[in-house]
Amino acid sequence: MTKIHLIDGGLSTELERLGADIKGELWTGRALLEQPELVEQAHRAFVEAGAEVVITSSYQLSRRGFVEIGLTEQDADEALRRSIQVARAATRGTSVKTAASVGPFGAVLHDGSEYRGVYQVGQDELQEFHAERLAVLLTEKPDFLAIETIPNVVEAKALAEVLKNDHTPKWVSFTAQSGELLWSGEKITDAVAAIAGLPNLVAVGVNCVDPALVAELTAQIKTVVSCDVIAYPNRGGQWDSAAGVWIGNKPKDFTEWMAEWTEAGVSWVGGCCGTDSTDIRALNATIAG
Repeated sequence: MTKIHLIDGGLSTELERLGADIKGELWTGRALLEQPELVEQAHRAFVEAGAEVVITSSYQLSRRGFVEIGLTEQDADEALRRSIQVARAATRGTSVKTAASVGPFGAVLHDGSEYRGVYQVGQDELQEFHAERLAVLLTEKPDFLAIETIPNVVEAKALAEVLKNDHTPKWVSFTAQSGELLWSGEKITDAVAAIAGLPNLVAVGVNCVDPALVAELTAQIKTVVSCDVIAYPNRGGQWDSAAGVWIGNKPKDFTEWMAEWTEAGVSWVGGCCGTDSTDIRALNATIAG
């Protein structure tokens, strides 16, 4: 029987559950700057819920994003390092691993571009953007790189180039509008092919997608790669970038999807936006059962 690995849920959702204010350009990064103890508490809640891996609060952090709001590049680098340090503090004394979140370029534009997948930049600029951020994160030697919410092929190609000589264990997860197409309208199989040769690629999959799309997307991914498949969808609905909220979330419990996902071939599972530590605890109980 295939072992199911459980990762954490939506850090933003757990932070809000704990009372954090994450509105603004930096999102969970705001909590990291203003209330690092609350970020540590959120990570610890996922550990206690049974997660084997927690993902850092670095998704929205970048030099470009910090400079745009009046901070410095040095501030950004320190925050990137701090995101791993805080996650490690929450896992101390356990076997739980830390994955450094490497979010898409669209996340720093603060306009929902990662859910449209169309950037007004080329591959060279994307490589520069990711290279400088990854160089800082890697100084802290995270257990994994969580390269997540990638919405188009050009960013997949840029990341493949930047990471072609990096041997840190890593997963790459894409976000999609259907069971076949990324938000850019390109085939997910083309994006997977772009990163398939990365060293120490632990898993490939999807995140922040509608739960109903996971099985079909997994089937597409498995036509390209033979490694594990990871899926950590959101709770469903649409992201309203103007209001900064998810609308139309579907109430179906994540545990109700597990049989479908594992039958499709998913072996790493967790949650994204709209899910918190209670969902991970429920998933853990389902996996154990």
